[in-house]
Amino acid sequence: MAVVIAVPICLLLAVAGLAVHGRAEALGDARTTRGEVGLSLRIQALVHQLQRERGLTNGLLGGAEEFRPPLSTTRERVDTALRGMRSESAVEDVVQRHLRRLADIRAAADRGTADQAATLTFYTGAVDALNTVDPVAETATGADRQLRDGLAALRELAAAKESVALERGLLNGVFAQGAFQGRAYIDFSEIRATRVAALARFRQVATAPQRAALRKAFGTEDAERATAYEKQAEGAADGSRLSADVGTWWDAMTVLVDDLYAVQQSVGDDVRDRADRLSHDAERNLAADLVGGMLMAALVAGLAAFASRSLTRPLRALAEAAHDVARHRLPATVARIQQSPQDHGELLAPADAPENPDARLLGGAAEIAEVAASLHQVEHTALHLAAQQAGLRRNTTESLANLGRRNQNLVRRQLSLITRLEQQELDPDALAELFELDHLATRMRRNAESLLVLAGQNPPRPTAAPADGLEVVQSAVAEVEQYRRVLIATVEPVRVRGHAVADVAHLLAELIENGLNFSPPTEPVEVHGWYDTEDDTYCFAVVDHGIGMSEADKVRAGARLSHSGEEALLAAPTRFLGHLVIGRLAHRLGEGTQVHLFDTTGGGLSALLALPGRLLAPVEDDSSASPPPARPAVSSLLNGFRAGVARAEARTPQGASS
Repeated sequence: MAVVIAVPICLLLAVAGLAVHGRAEALGDARTTRGEVGLSLRIQALVHQLQRERGLTNGLLGGAEEFRPPLSTTRERVDTALRGMRSESAVEDVVQRHLRRLADIRAAADRGTADQAATLTFYTGAVDALNTVDPVAETATGADRQLRDGLAALRELAAAKESVALERGLLNGVFAQGAFQGRAYIDFSEIRATRVAALARFRQVATAPQRAALRKAFGTEDAERATAYEKQAEGAADGSRLSADVGTWWDAMTVLVDDLYAVQQSVGDDVRDRADRLSHDAERNLAADLVGGMLMAALVAGLAAFASRSLTRPLRALAEAAHDVARHRLPATVARIQQSPQDHGELLAPADAPENPDARLLGGAAEIAEVAASLHQVEHTALHLAAQQAGLRRNTTESLANLGRRNQNLVRRQLSLITRLEQQELDPDALAELFELDHLATRMRRNAESLLVLAGQNPPRPTAAPADGLEVVQSAVAEVEQYRRVLIATVEPVRVRGHAVADVAHLLAELIENGLNFSPPTEPVEVHGWYDTEDDTYCFAVVDHGIGMSEADKVRAGARLSHSGEEALLAAPTRFLGHLVIGRLAHRLGEGTQVHLFDTTGGGLSALLALPGRLLAPVEDDSSASPPPARPAVSSLLNGFRAGVARAEARTPQGASS
């Protein structure tokens, strides 16, 4: 039922959201257009004054000194307009790039040393740059045809006005000089063509009143007088002498430019009014859509509340029951089961939990009641499984411990008997066989101790006397099968405290056995030992040149060795039981004891056992022996291991075999 209601509700909300989004975009476009049209008109005011300064400057450079007073006034207007545009970042960037030399150009024009063509190009480039940054050229116009046409008309009129102003400035200098020089006539022709094209495009998009205003601007007496001067200039393409009054030409063209600027402002006002109207319409439509959306949301909320009322209460009760089972009842019962010594039957049905409370809480919701009953059944099943697992785990642990103790007692008796036989035997061949039998019994004793370690029993061989590090290594080598392949390299003097001797020897034996099993029978397994004075640790390294391990296997083995994987004994593959024994022995030795695996240079695997200082006893003072050379501090286990192995091999190229 919830799905049936949710689909149309989601569709209604999506439609309302799209409508509001569209209205918001329209409002943003209208406001953007209104602001950009205002900026465009301010830019055109600056352009208008720059166009006037350009024409007066060109006439002054052509020799018409009468333009100097109006030029001074026009420059002040340009400076005022520039100060008004300082807050516009885009315009300020154009001013910095194209008008930074304005003061130098003016000074050169006043002295009469400026190049006329270069000066005209400077002003024209600045005007073109300002027209390019005009936001009307790229403003968002939306879907309103009238607004788009108004913006296009404003843009084309700006281009036409620039052509007229540029023509005024160009011919101002030509009439002052009395003839066309250089490329002046070609520039004049191109300017006229640009103006004609821009006016043609303007008439295509302008409204009837705008076209009428343009015709009025070109129909004045000043415009007709300017046209007559233009025709006179057209006939002087061959460089013939022009006899035209510069002041009359300037006044006539200035009136025309001012009239075009007035038309431009009128078109801009029309565009801004249209943008204002669109903005107001968008605001009204957006408000209406928002109100409609709020009403729809309220209706949807009411429908959702009404539809979900019959579901929320039973679902809430079911969720609370599930949370209580998962967080409290089930973990507490499982903990009691695991801690209980024998029978778990009374723990499977707690006295404080009714048989099926959830079904009564859920009332008439049959489907939810069935889910609650299933949840209750899952709880009972989980408890039964936990009880079975706890019993199986306890039985397995007890079996391992019992078997380990029995084997240990038998092996201890066997070793005592073998020792007596060795003491009584005089035949060298028979004595050698007894030694082999003694070695087999020693390995059997280690296997029995491993069972006790896996079962979590106490150390089987406690001792109170500290032992030398070399003795610990020799004891570990004596408990592996292929002891003849073990090469004991340099082992720096160290004393291991008595309570840790057995565990350290057992741990080293497991590491050495692993290296022997996974390396070629012709390759030795090396054992090194060195003391790190700065970290106050003693490191044993077992190095083999066998098949090595992949990165993923090393990560899993490292977790078992560091006792961080918490891998169950029954879940671990049998070939990795040695890793579990190592991890539990390291954990039993206490904080600071670490076992790490590294790749051996040239192939193989190396294991590093780091013992903290609390497991080390003071070395007995031997005044006759020279002290071992000082070793640098080991900054990390890997670097310390490799550096220690390299130093040990350099000092003793061939170690003493066990």
